[in-house]
Amino acid sequence: MVETTGGEPGDGAAEVLDRPLPDGVRRRVVQIVSDGFGGLTVGELPAQLRQYARFAPNRRAKFAGNAMAAALETDPLFRQRIGEKFREAQPELSGALDSGSPPPAADPLDVAAAAYVLRPTGWVKLVTAAGEEAQRADAERAGEESRAELERLREELDRARGQTRSETERLRGELDSARKEADSLHRKLRAALSDVKRGEAALRKLHAEMETVRAEGQAQVSAAESESRRLKARLGEAESALEATRRAAREGRSVEDMRVRLLLDTLLDATQGLRRELALPPVSVRPAQTVDAVEPGRMTPKDIATRALSENDPAILDQLLALPQAHLVVDGYNVTKTGYPQMPLEKQRLRLLGQLSQLAAQTGAEVTCVFDGAELAAPVLLAPPRGVRVLFSKPGITADELIRQLVRAEPPGRPVIVASTDREVADGVAGAGARPVASAVLLKRLS
Repeated sequence: MVETTGGEPGDGAAEVLDRPLPDGVRRRVVQIVSDGFGGLTVGELPAQLRQYARFAPNRRAKFAGNAMAAALETDPLFRQRIGEKFREAQPELSGALDSGSPPPAADPLDVAAAAYVLRPTGWVKLVTAAGEEAQRADAERAGEESRAELERLREELDRARGQTRSETERLRGELDSARKEADSLHRKLRAALSDVKRGEAALRKLHAEMETVRAEGQAQVSAAESESRRLKARLGEAESALEATRRAAREGRSVEDMRVRLLLDTLLDATQGLRRELALPPVSVRPAQTVDAVEPGRMTPKDIATRALSENDPAILDQLLALPQAHLVVDGYNVTKTGYPQMPLEKQRLRLLGQLSQLAAQTGAEVTCVFDGAELAAPVLLAPPRGVRVLFSKPGITADELIRQLVRAEPPGRPVIVASTDREVADGVAGAGARPVASAVLLKRLS
């Protein structure tokens, strides 16, 4: 039972609300509890609300609203204390509710909230009526707001329609101008494409002409380079011949004079050697000596026949080198690859040149050894041995051709011996008047 301010028990304590408390009424109830909360001591507060004792009313209503509403509903003593604080704050409204005639001008929500706290007779009806009144008010307010919103939306729709019509007209105009501009651009684009195609055709034609000119230029450059190389070779030969002529002129004789003098020395030496070979007497031949007969101590035809030597006999090389002014020309690699091909080229050259130096010292003959320069990876730094002339062929010239040039450079009649197994070399030098000897014969002689 809830006590009234006059000390009489209220008749509405047994009434029960059969529906949830309306939101508006609940907010007013929480505010009444929050306002009366501060007038109570901590001991007078329920245990679950004591932590909010120091909160400000607004902050208390915000954070402890649910807890205060629950305590007001379940704790009659707490509700009685809050009601007493409310009667002290609102005596007129409290007295009117106790008398059963609430003020007509009062806010229904305030009346319902006060009735819920004080619990006078008929408070459930007051709360229910306030909830319904609040709902009607909310509905009317919502209807008014809806009508106002509808009017606003209609006005906005009319404005939007007007703007849409104007925007549509503007866009139609822009679309027409864009179409006209697009047509113009299409025409310009077609004209530009035609120009591009003509330009590409002209460019392809120009490229073809450039390729033709480039090919002709390259051919002319190649021909010019070939001609330049040929002229340089001829110039080198001419310079070499000029240098030889100048050298001969400085020495007081020409190349032809040298060839004639060498041939003359050859003839003189040959004459003396022939005299020694035939054992001619120092006096002239007597007529009686021309009669065919065999004298005591003289060689018979049989003895003369036994003096013939085989082509593979090394002694034949000694006989040839014993001729006056003899010149031995050696095909270097042909000889070394015949005798000792397993050795490196450098060791082949050194071995052959050492043996040729000994042969030159023994026979006194002029010795020239020719090597093919095409087989060299780099220029050879070589000190020729005593008595041996060492020559390497130039690029583009083989050792065989250099040997033939050496043979052609000798005057006719001088004994020239060429050591080579190459059949082409042997036939070529034989046609020029030289005597070919197989490489095996020279190797036998050197060994």
